[in-house]
Amino acid sequence: MKLPDLVRHWRDPSLRAINGALAFASLCFLFGAPASVRVINRVSGVPNLAAPLTYASITAYSAALLLLIACWRGGPGLRRTARRWITGYAAVLAGIAVLFVLGDAGEERRSDFDTYYATAPWISAMVVLYLVAHLTAVSVSAVWSLRWAFEAEVCERPWLRASLLTIGAGTVVSSGYSLSKLAAVLARWAGRDWVTLGTSLPPVCAGLGAVLTVVGVLLPMAGHHLAAWRDFFRLAPLDAVLDPVLTDRALRVERPRSPFLWGTWRWSTIHNGLLAIETLYDETLYDEAHDAELERTGDWRRASSTAWAATIAAAVERSTQPLLEAAGAPARLSHPRDGESLVLIADAVKRSGQQARATDPGRAEARSV
Repeated sequence: MKLPDLVRHWRDPSLRAINGALAFASLCFLFGAPASVRVINRVSGVPNLAAPLTYASITAYSAALLLLIACWRGGPGLRRTARRWITGYAAVLAGIAVLFVLGDAGEERRSDFDTYYATAPWISAMVVLYLVAHLTAVSVSAVWSLRWAFEAEVCERPWLRASLLTIGAGTVVSSGYSLSKLAAVLARWAGRDWVTLGTSLPPVCAGLGAVLTVVGVLLPMAGHHLAAWRDFFRLAPLDAVLDPVLTDRALRVERPRSPFLWGTWRWSTIHNGLLAIETLYDETLYDEAHDAELERTGDWRRASSTAWAATIAAAVERSTQPLLEAAGAPARLSHPRDGESLVLIADAVKRSGQQARATDPGRAEARSV
């Protein structure tokens, strides 16, 4: 789903990190599944080749997750931090390949490779290398995401905060994968056999941790689309008020087929209509409506949105009178351009319509677009 965005915006480091995290998380399970292990080993003719491939994908996933959190955080040191992590984990990947080649893992092990070869020269070093690299990455990711989630600026962005908390929980659970395997390896070094610890608990931690982490990665995107759909419906009353201007001046473009673009389409359409009538705003009307609503409710934001709803409706009405439009003076009022303010104005338009219907039950329903 994210590949088309990556193709269109391949220079975006955040998109590259998102695609990398999702892709390598998938490869971890693809290469690590016992059925896949059997196929990879048989097709390649190399016993246990699936092991370094799985370890490499786990290492690359860990690095991609670190880079993703760093990209979201941003800051002047982003490039330097990214280069350091990329260099460090590239070295780990190279180390995994070299140690596997130097070692001797001639007997195929589909589920207990780590503990079976925990005392084998070179192979044991490869196992410890990837486990320490994974534990380091998930620990740093957990600290970064959980610490950032409780900062004041993030608390005001609920979707990002939920994402960071979910990623933090996922990485904490994922740490159980490397911790349990390291414990089983250390037990082998001590002459004990904790194979069950190294084969039963790690898949549970890896699976649950990966699900939580991937959900956390996707939450901001889901929140963006949900907010866009919410705004699409909430902006409908303002769109309806501007419809005469949009229709008469051919400013309404065709709605895109993709529902993911409907919010942006409505937002840009409303901006076209507002720009067309900005010379017709009545400053006196705005001030009167603003003062009256402020005195009635004491809410400054509600007063502003109500005043703009009345001013825009009056400007649309004036736009149908060519003589008045031609005599219009340069705009002295500047309408809000941010999405939140436009949504509040649309809510005010809806309230005014409901009040009008309450006072005049025979009035026709406003047309919703």
